[in-house]
Amino acid sequence: MKREHENFKFIKNDLQQKNRNYIFQNNKVTRLGFYIVLTCLFIGVSMIVAFTIS
Repeated sequence: MKREHENFKFIKNDLQQKNRNYIFQNNKVTRLGFYIVLTCLFIGVSMIVAFTIS
């Protein structure tokens, strides 16, 4: 029995698109949400440091 050559290119392309990192995605809503969370964390850490020093 001879096997024919199978093309799995569509599966590889689909997997490459799904395994992307969400932070560096070209999605404006995701990027905006990441910056909002980062800002909140920075403000929280700054408040903890300010109360610890004083």
